[in-house]
Amino acid sequence: MKFAQRHAIQDVCLLVTDVEASVAFYTEKLGFKLKHRATGFADFTGAGLTLACWERAHIEEHANVRVKPGSSSAVIVAVLISSPAEIDALYDELSASGVTFVNPPADYPWNARCLYFYGPDGEVWELYAWLEGGAPGKLEPEKTEVAA
Repeated sequence: MKFAQRHAIQDVCLLVTDVEASVAFYTEKLGFKLKHRATGFADFTGAGLTLACWERAHIEEHANVRVKPGSSSAVIVAVLISSPAEIDALYDELSASGVTFVNPPADYPWNARCLYFYGPDGEVWELYAWLEGGAPGKLEPEKTEVAA
């Protein structure tokens, strides 16, 4: 069975120029709840998929993923994979299908093994699996007050 029939898109990540402005916009104006926060990165919960914001300069520096201004590369389609070993297997499988990757699978400072490639219009795809310890920067859920 082909990749897209086995793995669901986990989140949509907007490649932004200012993550602080994005956090303020998505939490204060649209009501998303902040889920994870790390240098150059934030993600949010809402109804549906996870929405994430990643500063362009951060992904360019740490993952060598180049962001083309004004193109559809301002979006990352992210797919959570069950294990780091499966990332390596997908690299072999998709390479055999003709997918060209930015780099081979690697472990990154955000505690994930990742694999990046571009779609035909410059859109960025990220396949990722959490390493031991899971996602960093998780925030505690807000406690809701119960009326007495």
